[in-house]
Amino acid sequence: MSKCLVTGGAGFVGSHLADRLIDSGHEVVIIDNLYSGKKEYLNPKTKFYNLDIRSKDIPRVFREEKFDFVFHLAAQIDARASVKDPNFDREVNVAGSVNVLDNCRESGVKKIIFASTGGGLYGDDVSQVPTPEEEPPAPITPYGIHKFCFEKYLNYYYKVFGQNYIALRPANVYGPRQYKGGESGVISIFIDKAVAGENCLVNGKGEQTRDYIYVEDVVDAFLKALKSDFVGEFNLGSGQETSVLDLLKKIEAVSNKKISFSHGPAIAGDQRRSCLSFARAHKILDWKPETNLEEGIKKTLNWTRKNK
Repeated sequence: MSKCLVTGGAGFVGSHLADRLIDSGHEVVIIDNLYSGKKEYLNPKTKFYNLDIRSKDIPRVFREEKFDFVFHLAAQIDARASVKDPNFDREVNVAGSVNVLDNCRESGVKKIIFASTGGGLYGDDVSQVPTPEEEPPAPITPYGIHKFCFEKYLNYYYKVFGQNYIALRPANVYGPRQYKGGESGVISIFIDKAVAGENCLVNGKGEQTRDYIYVEDVVDAFLKALKSDFVGEFNLGSGQETSVLDLLKKIEAVSNKKISFSHGPAIAGDQRRSCLSFARAHKILDWKPETNLEEGIKKTLNWTRKNK
């Protein structure tokens, strides 16, 4: 089987991906600085480098390990943090990512598969909902801008150097092991609060909608992308909008427990709607989401109760 690098492999999606790659018989190496990842999420069958993707040691790792494929998930993951400090977001999500990409090119990596963003890419003024890949990106945060910027680097390296790539644009991913910092993981945050009997904070009226996609479904798409000859971008979503208030009701129904919540001020620049079409991924990758929201909430709730 292949030798794969997973950057961010101690994190939420990356650790699930590393587990599945190991289960599929691949050799897996992980690079992670453990800023939002956790050592306990590392699969013991992987080789681990505690490194930042901006590190000058990255070329040495590529030379020594000789990867076949690279899954690039390491990132500054908080859109609101990117608003507060766009320079740091740029350093990590553009400069750090280009560092990884340049080493892919120099060491002959067959393909880099990038975790971009779908939820933060298209903005509010979309012509279609659910939104397809043909919609012009119009990100409203530095996080979305920098993710899209690196997609352009991927396309440039493909056209000039022949470096194959796929960029996956997931909607709002949720599930076990999700990082709770900043705004990341509203489902996990609400479930944590519900299990602890604490109050949930709803920003604004709670009418803003998101498209929620379960982590294992996202990992399925990464594994299918590994085998695909396609070069370009895929949206990964459910095609269904759920408001924040409706999300709370679903968590109440699944947990069979009343959830207290209060309204806080609306967040400046917060996107009103986000919902992605998965038609291209279904047609080319034979991928579609298999886990409905209620089932995914139940799995996340059970994991939280066991690990609280």
